[in-house]
Amino acid sequence: MRLRAHLAVAALVAGLFAPVTAPAAAQAAATYTNPVSAGTVDTFPDPAVIKGKDGIWYAYGTTNPILNSAGETGEHVLPILSSTDLVHWTYRGDAVPGGTVRLWAPDIRYIAGSYHLTYSQSTGGIGLRTGPTPLGPWTDHGLIVPSGGSGCPTGNIDQALFTGADGAHYLYWGSYDVLCVQRLNAAATTRVGEITQVARGRRAEGGFVVHRDGWYYLFFSDGGCCDGAYSGYTVKVGRSASPLGPFKTPSGLDLMDLTSKDGIVLAANGDRWIGPGHNAITTDLAGQDWLVYHAIPAGDPDFPPVTGANGATLRLTKRPLMIDRLDWIGGWPVVRAGAGPSNSPQTAPVTTWTVGSTFASLAGWSAAWPLATGTDSGGYLSAGAGGFSLSDATVSGDVRVEGDLRAGAGLVIAYADPSNHVVAWLDRATNRLVVAVTVGGRRTDQVAALPAGFAHTAWHTVAAQRRGRALAVEVSADRLRDAVATVSITLPAGAPVAGRIGAAATGAGAQADNIGAAPLYQPVTARVADPAPGALLPACSDEFEAASDPAWSWVRGPAAGAVRTGGALVWPTQAAELHTGNNTASVLLRDAPAGDFTVETKLTFDGTRGNQQAGLVLYRNDDRYFKLAHSVLPLANTALFLHQTEFGKEGDRAGGVANAPMFGGPATPTLWLRLRYHHDAANGEDEVRAASSTDGVTWTWGGVWTLPHSGPYRIGLISMNATGATANFDHVRTYAG
Repeated sequence: MRLRAHLAVAALVAGLFAPVTAPAAAQAAATYTNPVSAGTVDTFPDPAVIKGKDGIWYAYGTTNPILNSAGETGEHVLPILSSTDLVHWTYRGDAVPGGTVRLWAPDIRYIAGSYHLTYSQSTGGIGLRTGPTPLGPWTDHGLIVPSGGSGCPTGNIDQALFTGADGAHYLYWGSYDVLCVQRLNAAATTRVGEITQVARGRRAEGGFVVHRDGWYYLFFSDGGCCDGAYSGYTVKVGRSASPLGPFKTPSGLDLMDLTSKDGIVLAANGDRWIGPGHNAITTDLAGQDWLVYHAIPAGDPDFPPVTGANGATLRLTKRPLMIDRLDWIGGWPVVRAGAGPSNSPQTAPVTTWTVGSTFASLAGWSAAWPLATGTDSGGYLSAGAGGFSLSDATVSGDVRVEGDLRAGAGLVIAYADPSNHVVAWLDRATNRLVVAVTVGGRRTDQVAALPAGFAHTAWHTVAAQRRGRALAVEVSADRLRDAVATVSITLPAGAPVAGRIGAAATGAGAQADNIGAAPLYQPVTARVADPAPGALLPACSDEFEAASDPAWSWVRGPAAGAVRTGGALVWPTQAAELHTGNNTASVLLRDAPAGDFTVETKLTFDGTRGNQQAGLVLYRNDDRYFKLAHSVLPLANTALFLHQTEFGKEGDRAGGVANAPMFGGPATPTLWLRLRYHHDAANGEDEVRAASSTDGVTWTWGGVWTLPHSGPYRIGLISMNATGATANFDHVRTYAG
């Protein structure tokens, strides 16, 4: 019998149920404060999150001393947390209890009825375990990427699985400094085909891909992940029309280009959290995306020495679990519209449906179907015959309706009466997603093909978002919104936009679970404004047009070959350094203004070999400064060099001196650099934010470094590290604010 005939029978059955109208319950005003792992574990690096088919969220973290504050001296190998609201978490044990190898960077996916947990070995190599539930028990498939010789010129760690729109599975991995991708077999257990390099960058790692609005977005982190208060981790992104790339940044830069990248999603903002990165993504019940990541608390960044799972004595950095809203603005993702990691109460994810059920019981449900029980899902609906199983209450307005379906079930998006309803079907007979709109008893269909080999016997999430009369329905395996089929329509006149939700079947055997509706999220459409310099301060500026300017003075100078000519300061690089104990480089200095200020230079630099560099400094002394430079740095495991916009700081750490960078936008031969200084008197620290521009008009603003305030800084220039390059400084301009 054809689907339409089945649906007609189903409508008659459904007509036996009189709709019960109930007011839509308002989502309780709930907040969270980072880190969300506080009170449960001390640290939870490199997090990955999935919503299990039991309706609970699960998080997986890198091997770490998660209970050090409780007196434990060792580590937990791939610890697991669970939560019903993404805010309050419970420790659920370790994926590899009693393990003696440090396993890193877990990733979790649901593929064809099985949870795929991948992870990296600290010694290199990527392993796979599969299990029937988010807690296992796990079957070990060994290494799917060897510790060496994988075909990718990089560290073989930091992997993530991904399923493309065609149903093909991919594995992304890499670290220090190349990211690669390779297809997997249909079971997602073995790599097949060619390896493709998709990104290169200084210390690039932690790749994670999602599919949104026809684009594949590759998130990654660069800079240092785990060096306490000197961790420069920053999340960046590129997008492509293909899972294999090429991935481009907002400025059009290819992620394979040999320079630092724009497309900054998340960076330190000076507000407590340092080195935010190694992200995953999850979606709440309202359809809002959330970035899941770790960050380092500035006030308490380091553990005491601990005994690692490998038996070694380790000095580790605390990296608790963080979440923040991920906005999509102009086709690009950014955390909190660009405000960065949150450090105050924020509106929590929507994790309670206005109407819905996980089917532990049939409360609130007019069920034509009986309950069944599964190991993974718990209670679920199982159709004994065709028909609808509907909520008692109705929903209306802009709404997100979702459900887990298998064996030919349909998701009822809006049911007004037997002649007026909207249903999304996973049609086994035609292997299609079918969105059926019935108005006045007359049905029209919009369809999208499901991938060949689509596992109809496994759970799949069908999610429908209705905004006004625009309806978008997508099918994914694990709620990451990486759709394998999508139908977008405008509902016709008369189609219900209010009604009951539920499950539908054309015959016995269809199954449904986790059906619910919540008010649809409201997207943020405008970014936080970038800093804008105030008035030019001529007394603290120099156009290099005069033969000299007495406001400048040298530390270890004058530098050989540095001359003012042609309206520029021309300065060959020195074989000298300004790094921890090696303080031999010349620094050209002048006084900074009182209060907050922004200093800018236009730099033309012809460096070709490591580690030539030139740029701006805010200098307190040789062991306390902020530096923004065009640096030439080697690309690991290759003979190539990267041109980086390198933003570093040097200061005291644990009785010594430490130095570390984060990386900004692209570094071109002519580059504008800005440092924005702010004295945070309330917290007794100096905050400096960096920006760069390739045209002097459009700026890429990066992260913030902080140091405890110890007195005024001076504005400076450097040109150093290795000879053979020349820096041409066109001007130094200082602005108020």
